[in-house]
Formats: sequence, structure tokens, C-alpha cells
Amino acid sequence: MRLSRTTKYILLAALVLGLAVIYFPLLVVLLNSFNADTTFGWPPSSFTLEWWGRAAENEGALNALGTSVQAGLAATAIALVLGTMAAFALQKYRFFGRNQVSLLIILPIALPGIVTGIALNNAFRTILGIDLGLFTAIVAHATFCIVVVFNNVVARLRRMGGNLEEASMDLGADGLTTFRLVTFPMLRSALLAGGLLAFALSFDEIIVTTFTLGTGLETLPIWILNNLFRPNQAPIVNVVAAVLILASTVPVYLAQRLSGDTTSGGRL
Repeated sequence: MRLSRTTKYILLAALVLGLAVIYFPLLVVLLNSFNADTTFGWPPSSFTLEWWGRAAENEGALNALGTSVQAGLAATAIALVLGTMAAFALQKYRFFGRNQVSLLIILPIALPGIVTGIALNNAFRTILGIDLGLFTAIVAHATFCIVVVFNNVVARLRRMGGNLEEASMDLGADGLTTFRLVTFPMLRSALLAGGLLAFALSFDEIIVTTFTLGTGLETLPIWILNNLFRPNQAPIVNVVAAVLILASTVPVYLAQRLSGDTTSGGRL
């Protein structure tokens, strides 16, 4: 389809406007993390690294960062195991209710976070009698991180087909050997991409975490929310928000590059 010059300019303008709406506020946060003016006058009259130094020494922010990393890594590990197993079960086998099971696996990421949070809070405290803490937050994060891993692995399995695995087994390899030498090497990039996306999703999550994390614990997003309107903490909050932006961007970028790796068969 050939587009007129006017149409191209309109589409380009719409693209630039859309990107500006999304990324200009993020750029402001990054610049304000270096803004020497505590009132954040715009444009910044001068820049400083003082706020970054204070953020690096802020005990609350560092504890929240540690909690976020622990929750993200644990939820990602659970998601990699369960998401991969679910993907193999639904892609390799045909059984009654297969499509319905696939829908149930994907559904948690589509539900409103507040609904998921309330449901899990009630389940942990009322039905199971478990006190809220880091463990409950990890389980809550894993419920939606599994979806990311599942989608990545299913997509890769569909592209792979089964010819190489069948050829391996025809040559005498058992199921475990075929998985280790054929299937897993072709899945590595999809697993890594899914893991990176799951970690980024867990690291940024705030609504479900609010309902499932015990008192006295904070993840980095919750720490930002709790300190956002404290004037003496505002410069440090901007630094932590800038770190959060960078920490979220890198995994998503790497996952996008790895997910697009179709020509190498998933080799890293």
C-alpha cells in the first residue's frame, strides 16, 4: 500500500506526539533527579549529584530495593518453572478443556490489580490462615509472572514445531536427552526473555503488593508512594524513580531483543 506524502506526515506527527506524551514525563523525572533546586523549578538552573548520594545512603530506600529484588527473583523463579511446565502441557498434548485451561492461565494478568490483590489477601488471611509477609507477596507476584513466561514459551514452541525432537528420538535419544540437547537450547532465549519480563513486572508492581505484603515491609514502588508527598524526601524520590525507570527499561529491552531472535533457533 502506497501512502501519500500528507498521510505520512500525519502518521509521523501522531507517532511523535504519542511518544512525547509517554516519555516526556519520564524525562522530567530523570532531569529532576539532578536538579539542584529542591522546588524543582523548570527549567533547572543547575545540576547536582547530591540527591544521588543521599539516595545511596537512604536506609529506607535500600531496604525497599532489597525487598523488591528478593520478591522479583523468587517470583521469576516460580514463574519460569510453572509457566514452562504449563506451556509444554498445553502445546504438546491435546485434551478436553485445553483452551479453557489456557484461558485460566492467562486470565490473572488481565484482571484488575485491585481485584487480584483483595482476592489473594482474603485467601491468605481468611482461608489459609497465613500471615502476610514477603512470602505472600512472592506468591501473588508469581500468579501474573507465570503468564509472561507461559506466553513466551508457547510462542517459541509453536515456531519450533516437533520435527527436530522427533528426529532426535528416532536416532535413539530418550526424552530427557532430547530435552537437554535439542529442546532446551532452542528455548533458552525465550526462557530468558520471559524471565526478564517477569522480573520487570514484579519489580514495578504496586497494587497487588499493597494487599499482600506484610506490615513493616516495603518494595521500591511502595516506598516511592509513601514518600512522594514528603517535601524533605522529594529529591530522593526522584532519584529512586529514575533508578526504577532504568531498572525496568533494561530487562524489557533485553527481552524484546531475545524474543525477536528467530533465526538462530533461540541460541544466545
